[in-house]
Amino acid sequence: MVTTTAGPTEWRLRSTRLALASATGAVRRPLVMGIVNVTPDSFSDGGRHADVEAAVAHGLRLVAEGADLLDVGGESTRPFSTAVATEEELARTAEVVRRLARETGVPVSIDTSKAVVARRALELGAEIINDVTGLVGDPAMIPLAVATGAGVCAMHMQGTPATMQIDPRYDDVVADIHGWLRDRRDALVAAGIDRARICLDPGIGFGKTHAHNLALVRGAARFLDLAQPILVGHSRKGFIGKTLEAALGHPAAESARDGGTAGIACGLAMAGIHVVRVHAVGLVRSALETFVAVAP
Repeated sequence: MVTTTAGPTEWRLRSTRLALASATGAVRRPLVMGIVNVTPDSFSDGGRHADVEAAVAHGLRLVAEGADLLDVGGESTRPFSTAVATEEELARTAEVVRRLARETGVPVSIDTSKAVVARRALELGAEIINDVTGLVGDPAMIPLAVATGAGVCAMHMQGTPATMQIDPRYDDVVADIHGWLRDRRDALVAAGIDRARICLDPGIGFGKTHAHNLALVRGAARFLDLAQPILVGHSRKGFIGKTLEAALGHPAAESARDGGTAGIACGLAMAGIHVVRVHAVGLVRSALETFVAVAP
């Protein structure tokens, strides 16, 4: 049996708290964050939920399938993507956030690196700022987080979405990102963000090769000594497809990537990770529940 170490028991958000399973010595179920992409061009589901009604219906479906929280995004951060204008991102996300915050009982996160977009989402009921730049990209983001008391998720990314997959390199990917997350946590605390509101994300797929991504999954437990909630967003990413293709001898369908996503989520549960961000909430939630029930 892989035992987990005592760590954070909750993630404090803007107006509520998320309880984190923390039973030492037992495999625990990570919280499941459901992805609501209101974009025409996200790498996996771009265009499927690109209008308000479709996005809200999708979010409600994810909650019915067992999502513990929802992450709404209006700008694709797939490799080689370019930034969306602020007004466009606001138009895509604002009403979706308002509706989901009002119509569901789970916290809503805004996936953005723009403080203007984050501010509007928080005004409309969002609880979390999920920033792929680690709150580096917009100088107004940290003051906003301090002033509002929002939960924040700071992710590691090497480069920008437009450049991150151009020859990413590390001396030791797990150690290097561990150090970056530690330093970023300390910088956010020094800037006035309550440490209890900070979640950290190693940023699988963001400036990492196939080998880097596999190493991050295998070494996920290393990040627990940062003593913060740890979120991993591995869902449907290319390294899963490559792993399955090598095993099966042919390219993997999206449904197979969902199965691979669920399998990795179970491994992350063994490692003690607190939150997994996924597309196929029902499949992952059922896999986690049964895995935890039978884990030795």
